[in-house]
This record gives sequence, structure tokens and C-alpha cells, in this order.
Amino acid sequence: MNKHSRIYRFWEILPGFASWMTILFPLWGALVIPRIVAYFVIAFLVYWFYMSFKSAIFAFIGYYKIQHAKAQNYIDKFNQDFRANWLKHDDIHHVIVISSYKEPNDVIDMAIGSLAAQIEINLKNIHVILGQEERAGKENNQKTIDYFSKKYKNIFGDLIFTEHPKDIPGECVGKHTNERWAAMYFKKHYIDKGRYKIENLTLTSCDVDTIFNPKYFAALTYEFAKNPERYERFWQSPIFWHHNINQVPALIRITGIMGNVVHIAHIQEPDGLFFNYSCYSSSYKLIDSTGYWDPDMISEDWHIFLQAFFATKGNVSVEPIFLPTVVDAPDGVNTWSALKNRYNQCIRHAWGATDFPYAMEQARAHKEIPLIKRILRVYKLFESHWLWSSNWFILTLGASLPVLLNPRFFQTNLGFNLPKIANLMLTLCLIPLSFLILLDWKLRPPYQKKGWKNILKNIFQWPFFPFATLFMSVLPGLQSHTNLMLGKRLEYKTTLKKAI
Repeated sequence: MNKHSRIYRFWEILPGFASWMTILFPLWGALVIPRIVAYFVIAFLVYWFYMSFKSAIFAFIGYYKIQHAKAQNYIDKFNQDFRANWLKHDDIHHVIVISSYKEPNDVIDMAIGSLAAQIEINLKNIHVILGQEERAGKENNQKTIDYFSKKYKNIFGDLIFTEHPKDIPGECVGKHTNERWAAMYFKKHYIDKGRYKIENLTLTSCDVDTIFNPKYFAALTYEFAKNPERYERFWQSPIFWHHNINQVPALIRITGIMGNVVHIAHIQEPDGLFFNYSCYSSSYKLIDSTGYWDPDMISEDWHIFLQAFFATKGNVSVEPIFLPTVVDAPDGVNTWSALKNRYNQCIRHAWGATDFPYAMEQARAHKEIPLIKRILRVYKLFESHWLWSSNWFILTLGASLPVLLNPRFFQTNLGFNLPKIANLMLTLCLIPLSFLILLDWKLRPPYQKKGWKNILKNIFQWPFFPFATLFMSVLPGLQSHTNLMLGKRLEYKTTLKKAI
């Protein structure tokens, strides 16, 4: 695949171009084709109304699946359901790669501590790799090694420390290159030397601030053992920004709340087009067969799925594990730095639009995959980024511009009724929105729901919802897509994390 070809460059331009054309369409269209603009806006509002209610319904279903999963005893369930074609419980081992760069030990301990707290599983079947960076400095890395080697001595099957070298040709800085180095190290020194069978291993990617549910790896053991297609699967838990949600600015908190509950809905959508994200698990064999994480692609989560999708001839998919994983919301030393960190994090996430040209080129090359399967997968990727940076403008301004810019159109029945239709549809969308807000509150840990101060600020923050989505999601997404369209490259910036 030639990333410098004209066709590849065309695919890079397309997401940003589509977003800008969608944003500007009501502006120029109001003067030239106002009726078409009006029908487009109405159609988009109907679509958004449908998506809002669908998300609320699936989030509601997901809530009860979470409660059911938490109540399970996975050892008992494994023994009751065991079949001859399953892997044996004690044969399954889990490798977890935690990528770190200069994070304080108390932050790193959020992830390692949650692994040490796993129940219904033998901790000797858990193998932890703390992936450090050479550029962090030998002294910094050694202090981390000394601290965790002492604290978690003889707890896990293995506690391994790797150091990703700096300035490897063909690599760009990021989590993806760190975990690539760590996973390949484990393959070379532990699997290839016969200590573990790759067929019996799962591989989990996570950040230093990840707090796994105590039953997560017991559930993963169950799902991995029973699935005859285990080597073509990712497993994804819903990820919640609950750990520090009340300590971050309102604009960050609002976007986090929405992300929490919407992801519950998305991981169980029946179309099967969901991508794994942030913290996820797979078979080690699958990641090995794909060549590990691409060293020059910053968006490692969706990209590793696409690598696997094309490597397996389209047979890979994501399955949910309804045991929430808790992470930190982006924070900072003060309000401004926290907002800046969240903005930069969103830019980095939106840089996942670089997956689109990769997916298009791979879809063209892998004709053995059914055409409709390739089209749907690529479209889902494109749609996610297109709506990310354009939907806010259509929802908030789309109905107003034709009547403000074209007074003659306002005098028609369609022009006169367009704002009324838009207001009605958006008002109805408040019903599922309210439901999602209440659902997130029910899912919060008890300590995040205590105190009148927390209760009040979680109530009075919602008038800022349009501003939160604009400044903490839409604009950074649009900036990222525009930079890609203009050929500007992204410099990876680590999001500040701190323990509470």
C-alpha cells in the first residue's frame, strides 16, 4: 500500500471535505436551493430523533445486562456450561499491556492494582507488562520498576517491564508503538521459548488509569473458552469516566457522561459494525497474525481492528463483556489546562480519520471479502467521523439559516414551518437525553453521588450541554479532520492523568 499515492491522498482529504461541505451546505444552499436544504435538515432531524431513541433503548437494555453480569459467578457458570470443545479454564492465560510514559506510580497503580484485585480467577494466570519508554529516562523508569517489583512480588504469573527504544525508523510516538514493542517482546521471550501456548492466551490493551471490574478476566476467560471463533474476536467492556468525573470541569464532565451511556448502547448494536476502542481484549494469536499494531498509525484501537478485519477475510468482530471498565476523565493542574488536555485528546481521537484511506485501500485489495461487507465496514468508519464534526451545525443552525438568509423562502409554508419542525424534533430528543443522564447517574459509584455540591453541579451543568459538545468534541474533531485534509501531520501529546 502506497501512502504517498494520489488516490491515498484523495481518501485522506475526503472526511474533512465531506464535513465542511455538510456544514456549509445550509449557508450557500439557503440562497440557491432553500427547499432542498429544508428537506435535508428535516431528514437529518428525523435520523437524529431515531438514533437518540435507539441509543436510549439499547442503553436501558445494557444497564440490566451490566447488573446481570456483575451478579454472575463465572467459575460456577464455567463449570455448569462447560463443553468438550471448550478450552480448559486453567489453561487460559491473560497478558495485559499497560502503556506508560512518565506517569506517577499512584496513577500506574490504578491499573495494576485493579489486576491484583481480580476474583474468580487464579492471579498466576495473569501476566502484566508495564511498557515504558526509553525517552522517559533510565532513572525514572528504574524507580517505577523498583516500586512495582516490590509491591507486587509473587502476585502475578509474570510482572514484566519493557522499555520501548526511541527513534526507531518508521515509527511515530504513541501508545501503539509502546504496546507493539511490549507484545512482541512477550512473544519472543515467553511464547517462542515454549513457556506459554499462543492458542491459550488473550491480549489486553489498556492505559495506566484503567480500573478493571474485579470479575473482568473471569468473564473474559469464560467468553474466550467457549467461543469456537475465539481467534477472530475482540472483547469490549463499556468504559466509564467515573473515577474522577466530579473533579473535572463541567464541559469535560458533560461529554464524559454522554460518552459513558452512549457506548453502552453502541457495543450491542445488532448491525455488528462496532469497533473496539480504548481498552479491549483479543486473542494473542489474532494480534500476532495481523503483525501487531501498525507503528506509524496513532489511532491504534480502531486500526488494529481494521488490520484484523482484512487479515481474517472479514471474519473478525467485537463482542461485549458487560462489566464496566473505569478510567479517568482528562484533567489538568487547573481548569484551563484540563480543558486544553481534553481538547488535545479529542484531536488525537479524531485523527482516527486516517483509518479511512487505509480501509479504502485495503477494501480495494481484498476482493475475497464480500462486497457488501467491505462497503458497510468502510461506511461505518466514514460515517462516524463525518457526523462527529458536522452534526452539531446541522442540528443547531441548519433550520435557522434558510429562513434568516432567504426572507422570500420564509414566506413559503415550508420556510415558515421549518423552525417549528426543528424545535419540535429537538424538544422530543430531550426525552432520550434525560433518560441517558439518569442512567449514567444510576451507574455511578456511590462516592460520586454523595454530597449536595456534587448533586447540584450535576443538575445545573446541563444548560452548557451545547457548548460542551461544540468545544470538547465537535471543534477538535473538525480541526483534526481539517488538518488531515490539508496534509498536516499530528504530533502525539500524552493526556495528563492523576490519582484521586
